[in-house]
Amino acid sequence: MTRRDVHVETRGIGKRYGGVAALSDVDVAVHRGEIHAFCGENGAGKSTLGKIIAGVVAPDSGRLLVGGAERQYRSPRDAIRDGIAMIAQELALVPELSVLDNVFLHHEYGPAGFVDRRRASRHYGELADRLGVAIDPRARVGRLRVAEQQQVEILRALARDAELIVMDEPTAALGRDDVERLHDMARDLRDQGVTLIYVSHFLADVLDLCDRITVLKDGRFVKTVPAATETVDSLVTSMLGRELDQQFPEPLPPPEGAPVVLRARGLTRPGAFADVDLDVRAGEIVGIAGLVGAGRSEIVRAIFGADRCSGVVELDGRPLRPRRPATSVRRGLAFLPESRKEQGLVMMRSVRENVAMAHLDDVTRFGLVRPSRERAVVDGVLRSVDARAASTSLPVSALSGGNQQKVALAKWLVRPPRVLIADEPTRGVDVGAKRSIYELLHRLAEQGVAVLIVSSETEELLGLAHRILVVRGGRIVAVLPRAVADEASVMRAAFGGTGSDNPRPGTSSER
Repeated sequence: MTRRDVHVETRGIGKRYGGVAALSDVDVAVHRGEIHAFCGENGAGKSTLGKIIAGVVAPDSGRLLVGGAERQYRSPRDAIRDGIAMIAQELALVPELSVLDNVFLHHEYGPAGFVDRRRASRHYGELADRLGVAIDPRARVGRLRVAEQQQVEILRALARDAELIVMDEPTAALGRDDVERLHDMARDLRDQGVTLIYVSHFLADVLDLCDRITVLKDGRFVKTVPAATETVDSLVTSMLGRELDQQFPEPLPPPEGAPVVLRARGLTRPGAFADVDLDVRAGEIVGIAGLVGAGRSEIVRAIFGADRCSGVVELDGRPLRPRRPATSVRRGLAFLPESRKEQGLVMMRSVRENVAMAHLDDVTRFGLVRPSRERAVVDGVLRSVDARAASTSLPVSALSGGNQQKVALAKWLVRPPRVLIADEPTRGVDVGAKRSIYELLHRLAEQGVAVLIVSSETEELLGLAHRILVVRGGRIVAVLPRAVADEASVMRAAFGGTGSDNPRPGTSSER
């Protein structure tokens, strides 16, 4: 491999946030026309390294070379001039504008910044054909699915003549079919000579897609290796610095004779779900499985009171009325939503404020926050979830994804809940943080908390839950105890055999 084949290289790159070193003396070379993965635990520095290459973040030390020439980017615009673009985990699109306008935003054709729509439409068609997508350029971006919005981001990168694209956790919010389509696009781009940097914690996908892998740990370079020489276990060992003996804690015994803490009967929300009955006992972990769009998240949101529905919800044998989040919180329900960044946390507020906000009465007096009380409460609950932050005064956005998720959990533990509802509790976190969250869920169950989990990872539900409820078409179509549940039985129930008999909410029950 000659030096001319190195597309981008970092030498001794370092970056600090406050007292925390995100990267320390990192040397990495990415070859032209390859798919190169950056892997590591949350907080390992993989996203920061990608952002430095794309000009989003400026390094504090070291050198960045592009095509052998040293570069000092002050903004993503500088990187784009060198043919480098980034697709971040939080897509940077304008929802109210059309697909066409988003693709050519800040890249207008015509005089005085006005778009030559005929020329833009012709160029859009060429790009869409190149990528193999069929998205109406007139469609409003805010109405597209996440996978389609991601395709619009890739089209925009290609419209800017990108020769290297950094993809940061591109599959975190995608279903399996959309992941496969994205991977096919990535391979096509590689075959066309585009270099891809793929930042991900989904190790099986990394091994399937990528040519080479760079592993980081605690902000330091560990190794760069051909993907063909690695396995999931070997990558995990490199990422953690030790073997992960067991992904899930030892199964808890089912809580025989424990009282029902949460009971739902006849929950119905037209168009979303119908006639849902479920019970969760003290100390029991109940999982909810199903395909994307089956109504899983809608059911748990309605139980918490975030969305309206008909039917009855009881907590400790007493009806929960009125059903709204404030009432639920007072009665002892806690809810970890599907998206921590949009619904679970206030990203620009401090870690301390985020933890304290759900139970302000515990840290205030006469409406004023007591700083010493707030520090004591927050520090104690952060220790209990093993959340790590250089300072609780930092904005929560400065933390890694795993630590953000732990903060989102910590805010519900200021007061011990009676019920914890967790929607995708480990989405966007690495294997080490997953194990930590699993242990926390076990610990809460051992303390008598009723735990209700929604997850798209069947393996996760099989490893944690005493029972799995399978939702299809807005109805619970199967209840599988741990003793008989396996991946095949869950998927058969989720797909409904032929896959063509998906029930619709409001039609005949299959229970």
